[in-house]
Amino acid sequence: MHKLLASLLVLVSAAAQGESVPQRWVSAGGSLTEWVVALGGESRLVGVDTTSQHPDSVQALPSIGYQRQLAAEGILALAPEILIGTEEMGPPTVLEQLRGAGVEVTTLSAAPDPQALSSNLKTLGRLLGEPARAAQLLDDYRKRLKDQREWITKAQTAQAAPGVLLLLGQGGGNLLVGGRDTSADWLIDQAGGRNLASHSGFKPLSSEALTALDPDVLIITDRSLQGDAMREALLARHPALASLRAVRESRIYSLDPTLLVGGLGPRLPAELAALSAAFYPHAQALTDISR
Repeated sequence: MHKLLASLLVLVSAAAQGESVPQRWVSAGGSLTEWVVALGGESRLVGVDTTSQHPDSVQALPSIGYQRQLAAEGILALAPEILIGTEEMGPPTVLEQLRGAGVEVTTLSAAPDPQALSSNLKTLGRLLGEPARAAQLLDDYRKRLKDQREWITKAQTAQAAPGVLLLLGQGGGNLLVGGRDTSADWLIDQAGGRNLASHSGFKPLSSEALTALDPDVLIITDRSLQGDAMREALLARHPALASLRAVRESRIYSLDPTLLVGGLGPRLPAELAALSAAFYPHAQALTDISR
């Protein structure tokens, strides 16, 4: 009798846990969407924002627009149980409307640091009923970042860290450059570079200011252009940059801008390995961490 009661309690507890997992999700943040998929929750997604481009399959989902300019009506039309995003999503009035309509709004961290990632994954693992899977993903991620740092330490015994600038796109006017306290700064440092931008946040810099900094490497966030096409597009809009060391030595690299949205995402370790190889071209390949 006692065994039967114990079994029933286990079943009731499991059922309650299953019912507590939201079934209809909307995600506002590229990296968060990728983590939901990595945790096995893709089938629960009913809508994503415009920064959610990976994996390719999520592009077929209804769009809720840009994460900073959400509209309650479009989201509510998808009948979600939960909206996940970071402090970057808004506006606040829309989030309040959604809460008032019974949608659970969960705000995670977009901070580019492993502690924030740990908190994000624990929360997502709990919400999806996959805490063990989340813990394993976090352990794997930490190991890859540790391997990355060890490789860079060895590479720097033969080569000094290159000076790097990260530009948001390559359009007209002054270029937005990633400074301190940004995901761009974390990315450059983690890949073994020195961010030459000393300002905080993303700020526009003139061609003259960029020329004065004269980076060894330029990273440009662009999904459509690479290689020579990237170089030609940059110089067509900003011919003064032809004198940069990075341009003269063809050390211009493209970066998918969605990697910088929503905190540290699952694709970052592989991208870091590729950037490190570009920063330290004569070092042994990152075979162990670029898998």
